[in-house]
Amino acid sequence: MDPNLHTLFKLSLIFAVNTLMTRGLSDTDGTDLSFTQRPRLLQCNQTVLLLEMERCGERFSIDMNRVQPDDRCNLTHFIREYHVFSFCTEMNAERIGCFWPNPVVERFIISIHKHFFSNCSLEHVVFIDPPDDTLTLLILIPVFLTLAMVALVVWCSKRSDILA
Repeated sequence: MDPNLHTLFKLSLIFAVNTLMTRGLSDTDGTDLSFTQRPRLLQCNQTVLLLEMERCGERFSIDMNRVQPDDRCNLTHFIREYHVFSFCTEMNAERIGCFWPNPVVERFIISIHKHFFSNCSLEHVVFIDPPDDTLTLLILIPVFLTLAMVALVVWCSKRSDILA
């Protein structure tokens, strides 16, 4: 085979492959590449969101009715039920196209908390001062440590000629 014909064949093959590759990457032929378009944003339908929140709340109510009323203030007794409820509200909000949390979901969760956990508020804790001996120690220890560190730095800086 003629070497010039062989070189011409190689060049035409390279040109054809290059044309096909660049044509596939360009948008000149009007093909619609879905990954270059913006995703369609859903509008938050708050009525549907509230209905879905109520469905999550009904399931949570059924689950919480199995928990003894005395155990409702101890999270370890109903953590799984609360996780399912929280997951349900989050997934439904995102599926409907709403942010989570949002004011509608927050109001609903607050109403659930008021219904099930209204008796769980802690008594007001009154803080008292520690005894004077303890307070004196807590104040004097850092003061003396600070003075000792300053003295150590000054002593080492005066002895720098010996340490160097």
